[in-house]
Amino acid sequence: MRKYKERIMSGVFFVCAITSILAVLLICIFLFANGIPAMGKVGLFKFLAGTTWAPTDNPASFGIFPMILGSIYVTAGAVIIGVPIGILTSVFMSMYCPKPLYKILKPATELLAGIPSIVYGFFGLVVLVPFVKTVFGGNGNSILTASILLGIMILPTIIGVSESALRSVPEQYYEGSLALGATKERSIFAVIIPAARSGILAGVILGVGRAIGETMAVIMVAGNQARMPAGLLKGIRTLTSNIVIEMGYAADLHREVLIATGVVLFVFILIINLSCSIIKSRRKD
Repeated sequence: MRKYKERIMSGVFFVCAITSILAVLLICIFLFANGIPAMGKVGLFKFLAGTTWAPTDNPASFGIFPMILGSIYVTAGAVIIGVPIGILTSVFMSMYCPKPLYKILKPATELLAGIPSIVYGFFGLVVLVPFVKTVFGGNGNSILTASILLGIMILPTIIGVSESALRSVPEQYYEGSLALGATKERSIFAVIIPAARSGILAGVILGVGRAIGETMAVIMVAGNQARMPAGLLKGIRTLTSNIVIEMGYAADLHREVLIATGVVLFVFILIINLSCSIIKSRRKD
């Protein structure tokens, strides 16, 4: 009887694994089957390097280079803002934080990961947009605002993975550094963090994946202007925003080009995930 149960459960696990693989394959087939022909119709260079997005003009223009730059700019800004804060927070939680405070801080950081992106968007619209408008100028809907908001949104990912990586470093590393006369701070930044760099980098890459794929929050604070970036205080449109904003009324070639935009975004995310997998495999080795 036990042998039959094991075979049944083995079959269940196998079916679940195959289902996951099939889901990924179906998504890939849908995107590439519908997106690649559109790239051929528009022209790969005109599509990727074109600076004008005007799908309703005659003739229409489908250049997504401004959106590619917009995604890169807001993601880079989020990394610049979120990564130092996230890593230093993880250092505090793993090395300095008192246990009573840790019991509050840990659930709080985990709660950040569970907040819907639309709520982050409302926060950015009500708090960050007026703040940036008052302090830095412009109308508030800008690359800077989107970068700040995304920097906040990637914090739980970076903090969680980085803290786990820091705690996985053998205690002997830290004690040996102290025994050699190093201060606590020097031991952390010269020994512990370098030893955990693979895990920390994996957390950063996962945060980048979250930032570049974010949609609703960015739509509410970035200005959604399909033009080349003109400064930190000017509006921009990202790849994800472009798809969501126009898919509702797009038809024919316009719709196909939006799916092709999803192909470009999918390739970006695929590269990021592959990088994370490579880093994790090196860490295990």
